[in-house]
Amino acid sequence: MKRSQKEDKVARMQEAFQDAECLIVVHHKGMTVAQSLDLRRTLREAGASFQVTKNRLARIAVKGTPFEGLEDLFTGPTAVAAANDPVAVAKVATEYAKKSDKLDIVGAGLSGRVIDAQGVEALAKLPPIDELRAKILGLLQAPASKLVGVMEAPAGQLARVVGAPPSQLARVFQAYAQSGG
Repeated sequence: MKRSQKEDKVARMQEAFQDAECLIVVHHKGMTVAQSLDLRRTLREAGASFQVTKNRLARIAVKGTPFEGLEDLFTGPTAVAAANDPVAVAKVATEYAKKSDKLDIVGAGLSGRVIDAQGVEALAKLPPIDELRAKILGLLQAPASKLVGVMEAPAGQLARVVGAPPSQLARVFQAYAQSGG
C-alpha cells in the first residue's frame, strides 16, 4: 500500500471514528469471506460499519478522537465496528462472537471510556435505545398523568352532582342536614 493510500485510509477511518458513538474492537481469526460478509451485513442492518484494519493505521486514526484510549487494543488480527447505537452494535457483535469461535471481542470505546469485553456483553444485555427512551418518557409522563387524574376527580364529582335529578339532590341535602353538617 502506497503512502498516499495509507493516508487516505487513516483519514477515512478517523472521520468514521469521529462520527461514531461507540467503537468495538474485535479479533477475527480465520473467518471465511462468507462469514465476514455475513457479519458486515448484520452490523450494517444494526447501523454499524465494520472494517478490518492494520493496527498501525488504526492507532494513528484514533488519535484526536474520543477513542484514543483504545490504542492498546490494536494488536493481532483486528477489525473495528463503529456505530451510533452502542446497544445494537454490542448485541450483534456479542451474538456473533457466541456462535463463532473465529471472532473475539477485545473491548470498546463509549463516551470517551474504554470498556472491556465483559462490559460489551453487559451493554448487549440492555434493551434497545428506543425502548429505553420510551421507558424514560413513560416515567416522566406518569406523575403528570396521575396529577391530571387527581385534579379531574373533583370536577367529575361536581358534574355528577349538577347532572343529578332534583329529587335525588333534595335527598342528598336532607341527609347532609340531618347528619349535622
